[in-house]
Amino acid sequence: MNNKAILEKANAAVSNGDNEGFLSFCTEDTKWTFVGDKTLEGKQAVRAYMAIEYLEPPKFKVEYLIAEDDFVTAIGTISLKDKSGKLVDYSYSDTWRFRDGKMAELKAFVIELSSK
Repeated sequence: MNNKAILEKANAAVSNGDNEGFLSFCTEDTKWTFVGDKTLEGKQAVRAYMAIEYLEPPKFKVEYLIAEDDFVTAIGTISLKDKSGKLVDYSYSDTWRFRDGKMAELKAFVIELSSK
């Protein structure tokens, strides 16, 4: 399976509420950097983040999926419910680095879209 297909399968799992299924596509030492916010190091840190942030499965709309060598970039929108239950829309650009067929590193730019 190529890296784009792996990311698509991982995103399908998390969209269906299967966080562990998603995590099965990550390395144990996966590192997620949310630019301007926080960095998560290791699968357990990501698991804890998902338990808090993904109270309900996120809804993705991928506009572009670009792959080259060990990198895949996804650009699109994601909708998540906040702690009050309100659906919040974000624009995102995620660049994933793959190692041995697994997602080893994420650099994410996430911006909340203002409601009109």
